[in-house]
Amino acid sequence: MSKLVNLNEAIQSYVHDGDTIYAAGFTHLIPFAAVHEIIRQGRKDLTLARATPDLIYDLMVAAGCARKVIFSYSGNPGVGSLKWLREGIQNGTLEWEEYSHFGMISRLQAGASGLPFMPMRQTGAVDLERVNPQYRRVKDPYGGDDVIVVPALNPDVAIVHVQRADSEGNAHIWGILGEQREAAFAAKHVILTAEEIVDESVIRSDPNRTLIPAMIVDAVCHVPYCAHPSYTQGYYDRDNEFYLKWEEISKDEANIKAYLDEWVFGVRDRAEYWQKLGAETHSRLHVGQRLSAPVNYGSFANE
Repeated sequence: MSKLVNLNEAIQSYVHDGDTIYAAGFTHLIPFAAVHEIIRQGRKDLTLARATPDLIYDLMVAAGCARKVIFSYSGNPGVGSLKWLREGIQNGTLEWEEYSHFGMISRLQAGASGLPFMPMRQTGAVDLERVNPQYRRVKDPYGGDDVIVVPALNPDVAIVHVQRADSEGNAHIWGILGEQREAAFAAKHVILTAEEIVDESVIRSDPNRTLIPAMIVDAVCHVPYCAHPSYTQGYYDRDNEFYLKWEEISKDEANIKAYLDEWVFGVRDRAEYWQKLGAETHSRLHVGQRLSAPVNYGSFANE
């Protein structure tokens, strides 16, 4: 059964004030279009969970959507810190929990597995254990050293961007893989955004790339260029110029308001946003073909 809806409808149906949201994607496949739609719809008091908040959560904090952040590492990659997120934490207006990357992914793994917590070996992030009461120690029932545990994370909504999906929600992902699968299986609801909607025969032709199965997906949205200014492997490059510009945009409230007015509230959807970026940006972010070697799933290909 088709789950295709537009992004506006998906956000309206599944993202509510006070929810815990996990916008997945590591380095690429970051669902910026979905976050723009959340801001447009005026969602408030959200808990924003993500391994690396990146610009996507700095924007949501600046727009007044966030009550709390749960994260591991915070920064504008290659540039500096995230101004709004950092200041919110420092001035006490933003609640926060910090984990190591291993701790954050362990929380998702526990949530995805239906477990109350996940054990992990002692890591180098010993300071986090001292300042974050969610880190606990339990005795090894087999007589070894104590192990550290972190609680399950079960977001109300996971938003996952993919290269392609069928209308039921079976999705292919390739390139750098992050925590997309764990976040999707841990969440109560999953919104899938995709560069392409393809026939199910395309998905079935390469089952090893199907990281997200339809059975856990609530809504499928066709959103080309969803990940800009991050990138989607095979579709468009990372907009490094924008990551540098964010330092200036995020300097003060007037700059942020101007950006939101022009690039979030001033456009109807991602298609209009992409056209507004213009031909020069389209050309700069264009990527050519780099095909992988074909795989033959047949049994007797060499006979």
